[in-house]
Amino acid sequence: MANSKSALKRVRQNETRTASNKSLTSRMKTLRKKTLDAAEAGDKETAQKTFSEFASAVDKCKKNNIIHANKAANLKSKTNKHVKG
Repeated sequence: MANSKSALKRVRQNETRTASNKSLTSRMKTLRKKTLDAAEAGDKETAQKTFSEFASAVDKCKKNNIIHANKAANLKSKTNKHVKG
């Protein structure tokens, strides 16, 4: 366990940041699944709408350094390929 006041503060900060990052990551994954399911079902309109939300969530995760920029581009590209095809 942490011994100094600063180490205790870091533990508190890490818990807060982990919770925030987890919610953003979870949202991103959920939107990706919704987009892929809509694309697989052949519902183009819903797939486009959810892809737009998904891309926004991915960009937000990228901006906050939750995921790497290349990973974000890769996710958007592969998901868009499913939506288009």
